[in-house]
Amino acid sequence: MSQLLNKSALRETVQQYLSEAEKSLEKEFVDNEQIRSEIKALLKERNAALVAHYYTEDAIQALAEETGGIIADSLEMARFGANHEAETLIVAGVKFMGETAKILSPEKTILMPTLEATCSLDIGCPIDEFSAFCDQYPDRKVVVYANTSAAVKARADWVVTSSIALEVVEHLVEQGEKIIWAPDQHLGGYIQKETGADMILWDGACIVHEEFKAKGILDLKSIYPDAAVLVHPESPEAVVEVADVVGSTSQLLKASIEMINDTFIVATDRGIFYKMKQASPNKRFIEAPTAGSGANCRSCAHCPWMALNSLEMLRDSLLNSSGEIHIPEETRLKALIPLQRMLDFKV
Repeated sequence: MSQLLNKSALRETVQQYLSEAEKSLEKEFVDNEQIRSEIKALLKERNAALVAHYYTEDAIQALAEETGGIIADSLEMARFGANHEAETLIVAGVKFMGETAKILSPEKTILMPTLEATCSLDIGCPIDEFSAFCDQYPDRKVVVYANTSAAVKARADWVVTSSIALEVVEHLVEQGEKIIWAPDQHLGGYIQKETGADMILWDGACIVHEEFKAKGILDLKSIYPDAAVLVHPESPEAVVEVADVVGSTSQLLKASIEMINDTFIVATDRGIFYKMKQASPNKRFIEAPTAGSGANCRSCAHCPWMALNSLEMLRDSLLNSSGEIHIPEETRLKALIPLQRMLDFKV
């Protein structure tokens, strides 16, 4: 009898929990709809466009689509913002993306939901240390990843994103150039291996991509043998080696659409799943593991700084002009040279 009572009590507890969870979701949906309506009105009022990265939350990505903004990787975010007629750009992503928008569009007001959203690659490449590092090798071209501060970009000869980094380095190799690469050592190592370039690598890494584990991916492959493995090249070499496709966020999205596989193991930030599922609703997307089998978090594949962006902060930024990006003009003009070189390299 006591066992039956325990089961009955458990069933009631579960039902109560589900009921409360459903109410919470309904309230969140209503609250979000109100905030979304406010944001849409503010975007029109301020002649503003929403530029969102693939790694932001689904609700922000959906809002960017609905309002004529863009969801993109950092290269296309930069290109879209520079070409858009809006007077204000609100950049949902991390700080270097907002800085890039300001470098390219100084006449526009550039807002971000929060200036606290930064990047481990940016933090790990401070300008004073990086400049001193570059000074040791004056005969080398300085190529920096977009995930860097405006000051670091101003010290560079080239800025690249993961979608064109390989092609830019191949171009420099053809010209006989030797390279300083910063800040992601895994992406730099991948490019060096693919091109044979003479590269000196800065010691930096993305805290999300560095945590993917090759063994965990192979364990998943044993369960889903027909799954294709999609890997961002910021991941460690062992993870890259088990990939079916290695590429930037936009390149991985393209692969998920074009490949015939119905299951994908994805080693990049899980924010990309919004667009992957939208483009291929009948396919299955699985987060690549970032921890061992005994860990509570089998995959923690989401940038903590990207997660700081929220609808509430986005609305407040538009309402109060908080989170505005400012860059000293001398720095901006120097950083504009390698950034424009990137945009002109591949139109």
